[in-house]
Amino acid sequence: MFSLLKQLLNMKIMGVTLTVAGVFMVAGVIFWGGFNWSMEMTNTEEFCISCHEMEDNVYQEYKKTVHYSNRSGVRATCPDCHVPKEWTYKIKRKIQASNELWHKMLGTIDTREKFESKRLHLAMNEWKRMKSTDSRECRNCHSFEYMHQTDQKPRALKQHTNAVQKGNTCIDCHKGIAHQNVRHLVDEEVLEELEAPDPALARPDVTLHLFEREKTDVTEEPEKKASSEVDVPEEATAVKPAAALPPGGFIDWAGVAIKEMTLFYPGTASIEWIHKGSEHGGKRPFMAGDRCVECHDAETADMGQKMVTGEKLEDSVIPGKRGSVPFTVQAAHDEEYLYLRLNWADTEHAPVPFVDGGKMDPENPMKVAFMIGTDDVKYADRAGCWGSCHVDVSNMPGEVDAAAIAAYSESGRLDTSGGLTKYLAESRTKVELKGRRGKTLGGWDKLKTAEEIQAELEAGNFLDLVRYNSGTKTVEDGYILDERKMSGGQGAEVNAQLIDGQWIVEFKRKLASGLEGDVQMTLDNVYNIGFAIHEDYSNSRFHHVSLGYRLGFDNAEEGIEINAIKM
Repeated sequence: MFSLLKQLLNMKIMGVTLTVAGVFMVAGVIFWGGFNWSMEMTNTEEFCISCHEMEDNVYQEYKKTVHYSNRSGVRATCPDCHVPKEWTYKIKRKIQASNELWHKMLGTIDTREKFESKRLHLAMNEWKRMKSTDSRECRNCHSFEYMHQTDQKPRALKQHTNAVQKGNTCIDCHKGIAHQNVRHLVDEEVLEELEAPDPALARPDVTLHLFEREKTDVTEEPEKKASSEVDVPEEATAVKPAAALPPGGFIDWAGVAIKEMTLFYPGTASIEWIHKGSEHGGKRPFMAGDRCVECHDAETADMGQKMVTGEKLEDSVIPGKRGSVPFTVQAAHDEEYLYLRLNWADTEHAPVPFVDGGKMDPENPMKVAFMIGTDDVKYADRAGCWGSCHVDVSNMPGEVDAAAIAAYSESGRLDTSGGLTKYLAESRTKVELKGRRGKTLGGWDKLKTAEEIQAELEAGNFLDLVRYNSGTKTVEDGYILDERKMSGGQGAEVNAQLIDGQWIVEFKRKLASGLEGDVQMTLDNVYNIGFAIHEDYSNSRFHHVSLGYRLGFDNAEEGIEINAIKM
């Protein structure tokens, strides 16, 4: 027996005895097991934060995010996002990581100051890696096709569809979801290149059919309010139902549909900011032609709250000012006139801390306005009147001082007695929207000739503006082109009432007056319309505004939010 075993162990296969082969097999198993054990040991969160460079910096930021703690109890740890699962890609990543060990020894980021100085560089390296893999690690957990449509905001639903069709990947939009976001520090040109769609990923003919989640008896845990949100009694903000509004006025409003919307506080958001991709994530879809209302209609109250509290786009905070105003619109017409009826709740006085007496416009407790424009006005088709709001006008971040205005040779053509007012790109030879290579944003001092501006006016390339002032009980009928002109036009009529804390304001405006400065409206066309309220004696940009909506006449097609019906 032993002799036979000895012979077997001494047998040679390809010149190697079974004994030696066995030793190599055992050694190989031990080595392979040890190698895999080592690999997995370096694929743990504990290993990733074993150095203070990671534990004291990015790990502390990650602990505050939904990837660390959420209601489902599922946690995405460091390697889930930063290490590929497939063997080949994992080995490649580990080899690359050896460079990190070298920099650990060099002490490249061994202090908070050193880390912060390198943060953008480190972030961009990771963004580029994820971009090159079509966000492979994100897609280990997330899939466009399996998302619940009912749980997504309209903005997310719209942009996920855009991403699939145009070839964008997760990291193009979702930078800063686990660590401090430094996207706003990237040069605009670099950002545009980094986030450009990849034609190889584009599926233009694909329409996402996201799941509608089945209803269950399980009560969902209510979402936590943002730190900036403030509870406001419902009765203080609610608008009246149609049956509770007073009858009559210019026309009988019974049976006229009510459009509900929310006007919001815009802070210093300008058309230039909309074009700044490093700060406004919606720049790409906006430039592709998507309308603001498609993404933001359901979140205007949240946006207003962030801005009115100074969390975003506002340095001049007014304590107590509300971030949004629930608002209703009814629209009707006859052969000659357009009729609008607006309703919203009045507000308590919140003194303005940076104005003597706390009231910007002491004469007028409230001003309400609407603007109308055609699609020929730049950006009106997607942003309504937002194209008239620029970064260099009064009370905006790039406000031009009196000395600069006086030095401009053409300043005499503008009424600058109250500072620079709104204007349209049609009146300028150029408006700098992106500020590349240090260029100054805006275009207040790039006036076209008087003849060119007159030609734009005659072509209808302006925004028609009508405003009612509650204190002086006056109606201003003007337009915006080279500046805001609050005179001219055909003189709209207004019937305004403040009843039990509710404003009900009716406008009556000729469809086609034939006068300069009025948009000549016809019943077979669709127009862009927006609304604004200066409440609580406010003035300038410290108002509440709507998104841009579409106004039609006896037109219930999709995309017509306000349909004026014939009386």
